Amino acid sequence: MVKEMTVQQMTEKVLNKESLFILDVRNESDFRDWKIEGENFAYLNVPYFELIDGVDSIVDRLPKDQDIVVVCAKGGSAAFVAEQLTEAGVDNVYTLAGGMQAWSEHLHQAKVYEDDQLKIYQFIRVGKGCLSYMVISGSEALVVDPLRFIDVYEQAAQQEGVKITHIVDSHLHADHLSGGKALAERTGATYYLMKSEGAVFDFEPLEQHETIDFENVHLEVLAVKTPGHTPGSVSFFVNGKWLFSGDTIFVGGLGRPDLGGKVAEWAEDLYHTVYEKVAAMADDVIVLPAHYANLDEEINAEGYVGDTLGRIRARNEMMQNKPKDEFIDLVIQSANTETPPNFEDIVAINRGLKTVDIETQRELEIGPNRCALHHTHA
Repeated sequence: MVKEMTVQQMTEKVLNKESLFILDVRNESDFRDWKIEGENFAYLNVPYFELIDGVDSIVDRLPKDQDIVVVCAKGGSAAFVAEQLTEAGVDNVYTLAGGMQAWSEHLHQAKVYEDDQLKIYQFIRVGKGCLSYMVISGSEALVVDPLRFIDVYEQAAQQEGVKITHIVDSHLHADHLSGGKALAERTGATYYLMKSEGAVFDFEPLEQHETIDFENVHLEVLAVKTPGHTPGSVSFFVNGKWLFSGDTIFVGGLGRPDLGGKVAEWAEDLYHTVYEKVAAMADDVIVLPAHYANLDEEINAEGYVGDTLGRIRARNEMMQNKPKDEFIDLVIQSANTETPPNFEDIVAINRGLKTVDIETQRELEIGPNRCALHHTHA
């Protein structure tokens, strides 16, 4: 029987920078567009249809002293190929349980911070590059940018013995489906979103809240309007120390202002965000974004994706005293012609204009994150 590797086990190999050999049997275009990323991973991409009649052509190309994981979209094709390899005498073969679909949906929980008044967790969607958060104080919890896997947040709250009372989305997400509305309905929490993002369901407009307070603990969540990625993008500044920056500032770049077809106008908004609102913040503020592009480069020694604002400024040339016209020109030149996969459908669903079943949700989210502009140097 072919051995399986779970997505949890694969995540540990990625985070621990272990060596692994990936045999990806998806189509070449799918592999080029999106694959399992690991600093010490080696790859061989041979489409499944080339292996239907046998695996003799690839046996000699596989390592003898390294684990091999066969990967496909959902697991079935990989199991067929792995079984053939096992029969051919290759005994260090695994399949990835659930394939790339399961990889896309797995969340890894990492602790960001803890003291006697505050605890912060980051939920890393390793296969998609999405980040969400839970901020706990006393008996209550706030969830930032929740993904559609709302059971994960409910289970985390249950384990901590707290109730989710506040949910915030930093912007209307374009590359994945928000879990904010569903989590609020399940828990009874207040769900906050900018009215300017155009959602048609009931929520609490962030325009009406400069601060969000819960419990009697000194925990202040300040919503700082930071347009640029979308016109209603905001960041959340917690206790003067933690900047939940949404898709405005990343560890390795800035948010894309070109997703609404108004790149020049929104690039100017992004300029004012960087040089007026964010510029006033101290260098030791910790930036916690909603996405990352390269986990190996952006995860820190503590095991979460984040960095100080000072170090991010030092690496990002776009945040280093650029004149406004030059900044806007550089952003326009960097505008990405590739939108996130299924961008328009995902936005419509997140606005409440469209509903789809779970299988369609999965299909819509398959693929990489394309929400950042990268202007960094070592």
